[in-house]
Amino acid sequence: MIFDQVLKIYDYISPLIDILVLSFVLYKGYEIIVKTQGSQIFKTLIVLGLAYSAAIFFKLSTMQWLLNMLAPSFLITFVIIFQPELRKIFLKLGQGGWHRLNKGTKHSVLDATLAAAEILAAQKRGMLVVFMRHSEMKDILNTGTTLNADVSSSLLVTIFAHDTPLHDGATIIQDSKILSSGCFLPLSEHYDIKKTFGTRHRAALGLSEETDAVILIVSEESGAISLAYDSQLHYDLTLDETTKTLETLLDISGNDSDFEGNND
Repeated sequence: MIFDQVLKIYDYISPLIDILVLSFVLYKGYEIIVKTQGSQIFKTLIVLGLAYSAAIFFKLSTMQWLLNMLAPSFLITFVIIFQPELRKIFLKLGQGGWHRLNKGTKHSVLDATLAAAEILAAQKRGMLVVFMRHSEMKDILNTGTTLNADVSSSLLVTIFAHDTPLHDGATIIQDSKILSSGCFLPLSEHYDIKKTFGTRHRAALGLSEETDAVILIVSEESGAISLAYDSQLHYDLTLDETTKTLETLLDISGNDSDFEGNND
């Protein structure tokens, strides 16, 4: 009796659950497409869908026949043309990292990193720091030198202010540790990126296209401080803008008194 009542209730609410699940899937799909600059894929699918719908609605048998016949060719051509965008979408799906327990970046870590960025910007020394979030980056970490050191402004200035072997690569921070320095990042495939941007900016943008990491860049030419995340490069930010953006993206709030001695 109770089981039958539960089934009846489920029959009433199942359409709502169906709509909610579908809405969530569509939203996450749209979010991934936007973050991977795959909007051209979305627009192409809409155009093809509208064309096929119009052919059915107006009973254009010749158009339907043509679209059905060319569908396999369209699919192959679609995959070839949009291969870079599709690759990024699947990378995002594969590196979701929802299972990963993130301890969280402490505010003192952010303060130390920005203090080093300010010093290096004044000296016009390049800097490239990656804040890991959820995406795994083992392959990239293995390209650098493992440090596993506490984050401090003095250490970051030492790494980037002098022509050491670690200077030209990226330093990767996870939670409160510098995991590795001198890491090589994938270069961006954006065709419309400014030609004035150097390798650091292209590498930062490239990593943001393939992972959910947040990358802090200091320009060696101008001393400008920039951020790359979600496949976008935000150039020449003020220190206040950089701080607020990083606090939001890294989910940092308040002061942490349990992490001492690292904000030199």
